Amino acid sequence: MKQQSSPGDEVRLAFEGSVATITIDRPAVRNAMNRDTWTVLADHLGTVTRSEARVLVLTGTGGHFCAGADTSARRRTDLHPLDRLGHVTAPLVALQELPLPVVAKVDGPAVGAGLSLALSADLVVATTRARFGTAFSRRGLSLDTGSSWLLPRVVGLQTAKRLAYLAETLDAAEAHRLGLVTWLVPPDEIDPFTADLALRLAAAPPVAVRLDKELLNHSHERSFREAVAAENVAQVVNMGTDSPTAREALARGERPTFTGRWRG
Repeated sequence: MKQQSSPGDEVRLAFEGSVATITIDRPAVRNAMNRDTWTVLADHLGTVTRSEARVLVLTGTGGHFCAGADTSARRRTDLHPLDRLGHVTAPLVALQELPLPVVAKVDGPAVGAGLSLALSADLVVATTRARFGTAFSRRGLSLDTGSSWLLPRVVGLQTAKRLAYLAETLDAAEAHRLGLVTWLVPPDEIDPFTADLALRLAAAPPVAVRLDKELLNHSHERSFREAVAAENVAQVVNMGTDSPTAREALARGERPTFTGRWRG
């Protein structure tokens, strides 16, 4: 008898030093997500938030990143559609608000909700065989899973409209040209490239990076005056955290080791 995998097997969380990795492992459906796996993803993100991790890598197995929502086995439910959609988008909101840098490691398709997962990361590393698209209008749907917020910020308003209206599937080179991808690498180089990137991010001052993420994510909502005021508050926090460490190491000609601890 074939043993069924559990949602916990299909979305796994692992820690190695200061690097957390969440892996979607549902290759039979190109890592498309169902209700149970969205639940597990939300739980894992809560665990990462409470951990000592300094960076999160989000990836998939089997030459796929995430092909969106798994519609192959819809369950009958009395939940209102708004509640069902809220269940899906809750982990995406948590991913966007995660107080540490997130790297999406993309091989194969990242479409629909999978595109939103990738764009919710701070940085995207993709192989040359990755593919990106919204897919929603092909099904008579408008944008969801946060893509109406994410796309204009990443690629600009007109290109976001192009991707929404036409639901084109972009190859990796075009996605890189449009800014959906930060780095484009050959398939056999993505693992070492992403591992090195994660270590570099983990070595960065964690509080300063967290504050940078907050400043940049909210920059569109602030006036220049408000942005400068927020920056000033952030710098005061840094002056009592890792800035003295950097100053002392520079004076000794050494590379600083950042702890993210308050020194006052």
